[in-house]
Amino acid sequence: MDYEVEARARAAIEQLKHRYWRACDAKDPEGFRSCFVASGGVLDFGPLGRTDPDTMAGIFRKIALATAEDGGPRILDMHHGFMPSIDVAASADGGEPTRATGTWTLQFRQVDRDKGTETQSTGEYSDVYVVEDGRWVMAECLFTPGWSVTRELTGATVTYPEVDTVPGAATAGADS
Repeated sequence: MDYEVEARARAAIEQLKHRYWRACDAKDPEGFRSCFVASGGVLDFGPLGRTDPDTMAGIFRKIALATAEDGGPRILDMHHGFMPSIDVAASADGGEPTRATGTWTLQFRQVDRDKGTETQSTGEYSDVYVVEDGRWVMAECLFTPGWSVTRELTGATVTYPEVDTVPGAATAGADS
C-alpha cells in the first residue's frame, strides 16, 4: 500500500478516536454515537456490558448526563488515549483502504461528586474501523480494563465549568 494512502487512513482513524474521547468527556451522547457504524456495531466496555452503539449511547446518556445533588454534573471524566497501533488493510482493488484494526492504551480519571470519590484506571481498547459514507467509524470497540485505584476526596474542592451541553458540539466539523 502506498505510504501516503496509509498515512491518511491512520491520521483519520486517530482523529476518530480522539473525537470519541472528546465526546465522552464533553458529555455529548450524539457525538459519541456518531463515532460508530450506523447499524450492527459491537461495543464491549467490560463492566458496562457488551451491546450495540445505540444501546451504549443510551447507557452513556444516563451516566454522563446524571445530575449531582447540587444540580451540576455528577460524573466528571477525563479520557487520555495513547500508544496507538493501527493496521490499515490494503484494498483488494488497490483503491483507498476501507478497513483497519487498532489497539490503544487508555488512562482514565473519573470524579463522582455524589460519592466524593476519584478513580484512576487504565485499560486497552481493541477496535475495528471501517469506512462508511466516506468517513472512518468504529464497527467494533472492545475495552479490557486494567488496574484501578479509587480514593475518597475528603476535604477536596471539585470545580467544573458552568456551561450548557450542546449536542454534537464536541465533534462538529471534525469528520475524517
